[in-house]
Amino acid sequence: MYPLTGDYRPPIQAFIDRLNTHPGLIVKTNALATQVWGPLEQVMAVLTEEIARAAMPGAPQLVFVMKVLPGLAPPSSDSR
Repeated sequence: MYPLTGDYRPPIQAFIDRLNTHPGLIVKTNALATQVWGPLEQVMAVLTEEIARAAMPGAPQLVFVMKVLPGLAPPSSDSR
């Protein structure tokens, strides 16, 4: 998620925080990316919902870049 605004961190953090509220998903964030694991249908539904929410009228313009790797095993629960 790349907000096309000078103050880009708050919208990104809010998006990540909302992803973390969805049970059944594993969300891992580092300095360069946020990775989301879970059943494909659930991941896509949550992303659709949260992207639509982030793009509501009045919100800053956004660019989303996404890579989908079906079948990639999630990290072990102890590294969460």
